[in-house]
Amino acid sequence: MSRIDAKFARLKAAGKSAFISYIMAGDPSPKATLELMKGLPAAGVDIIELGVPFTDPMADGEAIQLAGQRALENGMTLEKTLAIAAEFRKFDNTTPIVLMGYYNPIYFHGVDAFLADAKAAGIDGFIIVDLPPEEDTEFAIPAIAMNLHPIRLATPTTDAKRLPKVLQNTSGFIYYVAIAGITGAGSANVETVGYEVARIKRSTDLPVCIGFGIKTSEQAAEMAAVADGAVVGSAIVEKMGKGEPIADVLAFVKTLSDAAHSVER
Repeated sequence: MSRIDAKFARLKAAGKSAFISYIMAGDPSPKATLELMKGLPAAGVDIIELGVPFTDPMADGEAIQLAGQRALENGMTLEKTLAIAAEFRKFDNTTPIVLMGYYNPIYFHGVDAFLADAKAAGIDGFIIVDLPPEEDTEFAIPAIAMNLHPIRLATPTTDAKRLPKVLQNTSGFIYYVAIAGITGAGSANVETVGYEVARIKRSTDLPVCIGFGIKTSEQAAEMAAVADGAVVGSAIVEKMGKGEPIADVLAFVKTLSDAAHSVER
């Protein structure tokens, strides 16, 4: 059983939803990213999404765009992102790590080489924002063959006709984008999201986690009540961008995870 599957199985047995945090690799520095990562499990994070900075992040709002720019200016690369993950694995071999980013850096690295390097670094899954199901032979199918999880995004515009395509060759969990638009923009409506999550779950046994538009502990609890997990990214990235002490950022993360885990399912 993979680390992601094992994590969701434990949470389901405990009647809890997952709390997933997104952070940007290399912002403000690789050292700070590693320090933050090492503190996330104790702050209640079940799965870590590690963002790979990219020059044209079309799905990202201002906070994550700026974090990516800072990371790139600091010389952050895909290879250095994998190095951070590998270093984290020396301290933690159970918390799943999902790389989130765009296909261009992977393409230039070479898919086969990237998958081998990612597996060696202890990566568990991938959310590649700009790679549609029509390109599954390019990445998703080779990833599955290496027991890695290609994790797909479903959105408010994923209708009944499109959903089966989104669900094919997907594993780990489904990432439901709670609002139409970019990260950090607006807030999710729990009733609408709950309806959409239930619709998706009628077509898959995979966990469905909600991201985009979750910024507060109250929102984390609301979304955890209607899904298998809640994802917070921009609110955490903003605090790192302001230069807040990592201990304070982790304390904030703990308030979010406590709220998500307070819901009985």
